[in-house]
Amino acid sequence: MKAPLSWLREYVDLPPVTAQEVADRLTAAGLKLERIVSHGHDVKNVVVGEVLEIEELTGFKKPIRHCKVEVGEATPREIVCGATNFVVGDRVPVVLPGGVLPGGFEVGARKTYGRLSEGMICSERELGLGDDHDGIMVLPSGTPIGTDVVELLGLRDEVIELEISPDISYAMSMRGVAREAAIAFDVPFRDPADLRPEAATDEAWPAWIADPSACDRFVLREVRDYDPAAASPLWMRTRLTRAGMRPVSLAVDVTNYVMLEMGQPLHAFDRAKLTGEIVVRRAEPGERLETLDHVVRDLHPDDILITDQSGPISMAGTMGGLSTEISDTTTDVVIEAAHFSAPGISRESRTHKLVSESSKRFERGVDRELPLVATWRAAALLAELGGASIHPGLTHVEVEVDPGRIAIPVSYPGRVAGVPYSRQSVVHRLEQIGCLVADGDDPAVRRGGVEPTAVVSGGEIAARLAVTGDDMITVTPPSWRTDLTDPADLAEEVIRLEGYDALPSVLPKAPAGAGLTEHQRLRRRAGRALAAAGYVEVLAYPFMGTADLDNLLLPGDDARRRATRLANPISDDEPLLRTTLLPGLLKTLVRNIGRGLADAALFESGLVYRPQEGAPATAPVLGVERAPDAAELDSIAAALPAQPERLAVVLAGEFERSGWWGKGRQAGWADAVEAARVVAEEAGVELTVSADRHEPWHPGRCAALHVGDRLVGHAGELHPRVVEAYGLPPRTCAMELELSALVPPGPAEAPAVSAYPVATQDVALIVPAATPEHAVADALREGAGALLESIRLFDVYMGAQAGEGNKSLAYTLRFRAPDRTLTVEETTAARDAAVAVAAERLGARLRGA
Repeated sequence: MKAPLSWLREYVDLPPVTAQEVADRLTAAGLKLERIVSHGHDVKNVVVGEVLEIEELTGFKKPIRHCKVEVGEATPREIVCGATNFVVGDRVPVVLPGGVLPGGFEVGARKTYGRLSEGMICSERELGLGDDHDGIMVLPSGTPIGTDVVELLGLRDEVIELEISPDISYAMSMRGVAREAAIAFDVPFRDPADLRPEAATDEAWPAWIADPSACDRFVLREVRDYDPAAASPLWMRTRLTRAGMRPVSLAVDVTNYVMLEMGQPLHAFDRAKLTGEIVVRRAEPGERLETLDHVVRDLHPDDILITDQSGPISMAGTMGGLSTEISDTTTDVVIEAAHFSAPGISRESRTHKLVSESSKRFERGVDRELPLVATWRAAALLAELGGASIHPGLTHVEVEVDPGRIAIPVSYPGRVAGVPYSRQSVVHRLEQIGCLVADGDDPAVRRGGVEPTAVVSGGEIAARLAVTGDDMITVTPPSWRTDLTDPADLAEEVIRLEGYDALPSVLPKAPAGAGLTEHQRLRRRAGRALAAAGYVEVLAYPFMGTADLDNLLLPGDDARRRATRLANPISDDEPLLRTTLLPGLLKTLVRNIGRGLADAALFESGLVYRPQEGAPATAPVLGVERAPDAAELDSIAAALPAQPERLAVVLAGEFERSGWWGKGRQAGWADAVEAARVVAEEAGVELTVSADRHEPWHPGRCAALHVGDRLVGHAGELHPRVVEAYGLPPRTCAMELELSALVPPGPAEAPAVSAYPVATQDVALIVPAATPEHAVADALREGAGALLESIRLFDVYMGAQAGEGNKSLAYTLRFRAPDRTLTVEETTAARDAAVAVAAERLGARLRGA
């Protein structure tokens, strides 16, 4: 919401404060400041001039005029101008040499088109008053010559731009912002909606509401003999522009002006284009409407429409229809205002991806009492500015709505804030925002206003919300505060108006405990280890779409295709909670590569969501009047998906970088497997790696990761079709494992440290090419016995010396005894025993033997 300070001062007697001070007070009251934009403060030396002579210059491709302009000085100024919309005798704004226009544009005397030009005659856009640049701005004939244009037109102004959260819809109007400013400065507030429309003697246009769930109040008012040539006055165009709206025509500008002023969206129909009675209803199957933006829209059954005998003429609260729009020949106008369903307008706007200033307000909630006064205000402006006559007729159709009441003890806001507030303060603050306050459950209202037709028992509400106390008051929220529905809302209002800065700042005491859990420590250790290994952590959104599952080549019966669907997704393309970390990581990798980072190693740890077989499709929605019992908690838990924590990495490009030291090394499947081993080492478990086939990995370059007999993940090179689907570099690799499954078999034990030297033995074994490396290592480890400290594979050879269909695996065996220095005979015997087991189990033989 953009609120010009000069407009704000019309409704609030602000003290002599700056826009920043006003913004600070509004921010303290809960309205977030976006920015403050200054207008006209840099403009100087712009005066009113009268055109005395005009000489048309010839020989140029466009019209050029040499003018003599009286500006209140001893001699007239000579000015060259290209506009043709003014004549001799017109009063125009003139910037003199040395003057400055908005944006710091300085104007001087210069020779142009063969003549001296001492200044410039200005258009509205050059003065920062709008977008009109078709011609010179012509001022009223009686404007005094030499008058400062800055003061005359009110060029100097400041616009306070506020970010309005969905719960404070009343602040999307000058009326709402002014009310908050008046409260903040404790000064009187003049309500622009405090009008007394004339009594109606007839019906403006026949209308009725067919669907009360879509609309509960509908108002039509008519003006006739409107002058379609009448232009919006400068002050209105300036306010609309500075409030962020583009001036169009007087009829449209008036409806927009009243919307900004009061917060009630309006729509103007050309009376001559209406046929039959107007009906507010939902759309019927197959209906279509061409809206004002010249788009023909297929209507949804939930859409709220305004229709006449010809069919739909407007998408209610969102955009009008082209068939009944105001044109250059319109003389009779029907002004419409209504109170539409906020959820209905929100769904309509989202369905058609059509967001308007009107829909923004309706979907947040509009004051139900405004349609009558807003239509009268618009009619009065059209009569004043467009020469129209207000027809005495009025169409007012409404569905009775019971006003809600809220009962709270006066001590409740203080209990919430932890600061005692007096009864007088609580009642005063509630009345400041427009609430009607009564003692106890007495329906008599403390201050004036319309007596409600129905009252909900304050004690009943308090009991239902478990808000009790001795000194009860019953509060009727004002019609413009649709967000006030329970005692907590009222408590928040009292607290914010009393001042958040008055709340004591008390640091909570940290409860005694053991610090991080073992799982939390593992997650941090794994992240640090991967970062040390060259990976960068990223955080992706936990959402995916069915296209991701297809791009990963997942079979139809894959458990990862069974995903939880969000009721209100951020993006229609990603309505599912992720069942694997890979889609988000791969998209992040693509984004980084697209921005020039061709060599990337990324990792992410986070939850995935795996729905259980037979689980309910949706979780039950419980009330807030009491705590849920055990059975209800169980029903919620049964509907929730399992949420194991997983960790994944992706690699592309060079893993070891090229440089002056030589050529680098491309990332490969072995690097993905090694990343899993790094994480497993931090968890204190040992991974078993074996060949596997598992989407989305390459069937010949995929490794299954086991801890004992439990499958915990996969690693390897991605399938070429997956690489192509995501637009990844060739041979991109990935690893994903279940972090929550990396549980050590028992308590960690500190390794024994021997003071005796290590003895090493190298052994190279020839085995069939299909033999897994881990099987050879396990056989050597078992055969070497207790003296073996570690085993490491340092060479793999496949060539003529190994024989066809074979490979050579070379290992370094490290032996150490805890109580003595090992002899050569002991280490040799241990090595031979290891080789013997490998030979017996796998058919291995020593290379060269």
